[in-house]
Amino acid sequence: MDRIWRYLVEREHTCCFTGHRPNKLPWGSNEGDPRCLALKERLAREVEAAYDKGYRHFISGMALGCDLYFCEAVLNLRTCREGVTVEAAIPCEEQAARWQEGDRRRYFALVEQCDYETMVQHRYTHGCMQRRDRYMVDHSSLLIAVYDGMTLGGTMYTLTYAMRQGLETVILDV
Repeated sequence: MDRIWRYLVEREHTCCFTGHRPNKLPWGSNEGDPRCLALKERLAREVEAAYDKGYRHFISGMALGCDLYFCEAVLNLRTCREGVTVEAAIPCEEQAARWQEGDRRRYFALVEQCDYETMVQHRYTHGCMQRRDRYMVDHSSLLIAVYDGMTLGGTMYTLTYAMRQGLETVILDV
């Protein structure tokens, strides 16, 4: 019942996110790079702008790179604004299983701070990431994307799906 209520009542106040993993970012995993720091600032401003428009529930797919930046920005917003909730939309139990130890620690620390955790499916399959992306879009009315304009990949898939579903979109260039 809680999930149905959240879907019906909260979708209009829910914002989800899509963005690139480190291997598609110009700075890779170097989060001290000025371009990465600038992106994180822009992302924090967009999250705050979404809050100012009435968005209170935020969903992150919890992938390495921009998804984790987004989750951190929302958790930071939650410290200074009322009513903010964060949901970790996890494609499968093994999402972080092959990540480096530091990345796994960061991931699990962030998931622990989220208000909700939605496991889309238990085991990895070829389409589980796209299923997670559809879940996020289907439960939101705003999508914030960090997108480099490339026509292949999960970010493009999610952005295209969101546009077909009529979501408002905000695109941040890399």
